[in-house]
Amino acid sequence: MSFRVTYSVVNADLSALHREFDAALASLRSAFGKTFPSWVDGRPLESGDWLESRTPSDGRVLLARFHRAPTAEIGRAVEIAHRAQARWAKAPWQERVQRMADAADLISKRRMEIAAVASLEVGKNRLESLGDVEESADLLRYYGSQVTEANGFARPLGKLSAREDTRDLLRPYGVFAVVSPFNFPMALAAGMSGAALLAGNAVILKPSEATPWCAQLLYACLRDAGLPDGVFQVLHGEGETVGAALARHPGIDGVAFTGSTRVGMELFRLMSTDRVRPCLLEMGGKNAAVVCESASLDDAVEGCARSTFGLSGQKCSALSRIYVAKALHAKFLERLSERAQAITVGDPTRADVFMGPVIDGEAVERYGRACAEARARGTVHAGGARLTEGELRHGHFVAPTVVSVPRGDRLEREELFLPFVTVDAFDSYDEALGLVNAVDYGLTAGIFSQRAEEIDGFMDRAQAGVLYANRATGATTGAWPGVQSFCGWKASGSTGKGGCGPYYVAQFAREQSQTRMGST
Repeated sequence: MSFRVTYSVVNADLSALHREFDAALASLRSAFGKTFPSWVDGRPLESGDWLESRTPSDGRVLLARFHRAPTAEIGRAVEIAHRAQARWAKAPWQERVQRMADAADLISKRRMEIAAVASLEVGKNRLESLGDVEESADLLRYYGSQVTEANGFARPLGKLSAREDTRDLLRPYGVFAVVSPFNFPMALAAGMSGAALLAGNAVILKPSEATPWCAQLLYACLRDAGLPDGVFQVLHGEGETVGAALARHPGIDGVAFTGSTRVGMELFRLMSTDRVRPCLLEMGGKNAAVVCESASLDDAVEGCARSTFGLSGQKCSALSRIYVAKALHAKFLERLSERAQAITVGDPTRADVFMGPVIDGEAVERYGRACAEARARGTVHAGGARLTEGELRHGHFVAPTVVSVPRGDRLEREELFLPFVTVDAFDSYDEALGLVNAVDYGLTAGIFSQRAEEIDGFMDRAQAGVLYANRATGATTGAWPGVQSFCGWKASGSTGKGGCGPYYVAQFAREQSQTRMGST
């Protein structure tokens, strides 16, 4: 295969990729039902309290079992992390960069196995799963380049006298808890952990309870790349137990989290009780696209469909609101509804499937409530039903859904995390930009227009950290390391500097100036 698989790959020859994926999938199927531990100090932690990984495509299928980490073990894991971090921080920064580069190479080498697991655990289609894996490797490489370009985050400062020598350093905080979500089980776990490790911290990863197998594979890549014992540990369990206990532990020096705004804000409060500790949060989104009268209708329909229904709408960057110029509204709505109805929904490990299941029964229930509200207060133009025919009856499958609701409706303001989009008409460009900004979130937004002044105005005025114009491969989705910084504004983030961007690693360290006075 001569190209890199990103979230923007279209119209490429994927025949070789599909053959490799099929082989990896067949090998995995023969290994279903294995058991895996949590990992503390490079050793397996086996509690006998099982966390089961089942595919959302078919709840009858047990993928693997994992030992939950008892909360009583968290103190030991934190103590071990501190001891390991003291040694890791003293290692030359070049060594830390090399370990991450080696891990990235292993991830790339093992990408088919990892992608097949992600497809099974999350319900991602093949390209989305491979993109997740490739992104995780690129994040480790890109974040390593940030350390290299900054000379290990050390630079000389000015002098007040000839005898004075002053330098500025970024020093690690200590031990970071990384709490990662289900939807990008490799890229987000590797990205947050890798940045913390490159800055000289130790990491305790609490992966999503829905995707423990992906975390096991990430751990194996970092271990096999030569990461010292105790520098990176993995504790399986639920967020309400293991995640909360980690955040409450006084020995945790910082938290990196991707997930809902509600949980993110709870973590922020926990991390600010006795002292202010860094809390790097990437949270939800209620992302909008504007389709102007001058837009290419083909590009707008395709870009909006891909961003709304990719990964079953379970991306914080997913498109969930579309505002269309009144002159185009009827035609756009008709075309988008047709596009939604044409999407192939099914087992995401199949080569012909674009949209797999949502992650669990709670998501199905949330979908049902949203569809009922849309029917009661507006119109469902496409979808609006759970899919239970044939092979879909044992999974969490729902139909790609397009609705219209009264302006300002809850469905237009609150994050749903579903393959569900509202479409509304606007009279003026200023009205459209006002609607884009009229929510608490500020993660991504897109515009379709052939007028430079409209695009420039959008880029200047849209209140979101990631902006796109005329992107048929994804109106609001598809950020890539070193290409699009992924930064949440407003209720979508906490630091103003996002993953995939050039300022990310520095946030995992604190600044120190050192002045030495020489002899006369």
